[in-house]
Amino acid sequence: MVKKLIGIDLGGTTTKLAFLTEKGEVLEKWAIPTDVSGNGGNIVPNIIKSINKNMENSNHVIDDFIGIGMGTPGSVNRDAGTVIGAYNLNWKTTQHIKDQIEKALGIPFFIDNDANVASLGEYWKGAGSKDSDVVFVTLGTGVGGGVITDGQLVHGINGGAGEIGHITVEPGGFMCTCGKRGCLEQYASATGVVNVAKHLSSEFTGKSRLKEIIDSGEEITSKIVFYLADNGDIFANQVVDRVCYFLGLALSNVGNTLNPGNIIIGGGVSNAGNTLLQPTTKYFQENAFRPVRDSTKIRLAQLGNDAGVMGAGALVLQSKK
Repeated sequence: MVKKLIGIDLGGTTTKLAFLTEKGEVLEKWAIPTDVSGNGGNIVPNIIKSINKNMENSNHVIDDFIGIGMGTPGSVNRDAGTVIGAYNLNWKTTQHIKDQIEKALGIPFFIDNDANVASLGEYWKGAGSKDSDVVFVTLGTGVGGGVITDGQLVHGINGGAGEIGHITVEPGGFMCTCGKRGCLEQYASATGVVNVAKHLSSEFTGKSRLKEIIDSGEEITSKIVFYLADNGDIFANQVVDRVCYFLGLALSNVGNTLNPGNIIIGGGVSNAGNTLLQPTTKYFQENAFRPVRDSTKIRLAQLGNDAGVMGAGALVLQSKK
């Protein structure tokens, strides 16, 4: 009988879940709202309830599954299966997730940081599936990352490996939520693109729809910036160029340190496609050591919203080795 995996991708607004085969085929996937009320106390019980219900509906029993994997925001203790500091989930105190889920479902449970898990998904079934050395960078509200070397996630001494968002790209630059200045996250995330646009707008004197929007005090988003850049707005193109300069610079440092086969860019901002990829690749190549420049490729992620659940399934397989 084909053994199966359960993947869980826990997000601030939505939790995605899937039943997968060991080969990474999706048997069933669904989503539930993430209820962060009451200090996030309903999140895990809702996940348990939803898995039970879907197992029932699809005639699965506990013995069909070899494990449950989960990607989560916050600071993860992988061995204890706990999470703390996931503020968008209202998890301010330590959450004993592994204990709760294993007790309720009787299936082995494995957990890791969401960026690591998404990188595992792209490595297993996405843009990195032909290499054993891959770096994944996710450009969303923040900038996350995951490093895979010889097919294994790299965690570092206290889980800090792959924190690409906190590479300093502008010493003394914008203040980051982490407490230091000039982090990549403040320049290349969805928030970062807006920071760069607002910062540069005071110097721009030409005609630009983006500049008009900023000057009128209307809200702008990274999506608007890339849309206007695609449609020939000179100032929006300057903003995109600056964002890609910082991103390419950071990725060249990553490339020079690790020399992976692929550096994969995912997350919402990566929906800008070639508008983001081409200038980023140019700046990567300008700043990378020549042998790295010639061997490491910058690519766009392929799995989109499925990277998290796929990676959560892969986490089970890695942890079972």
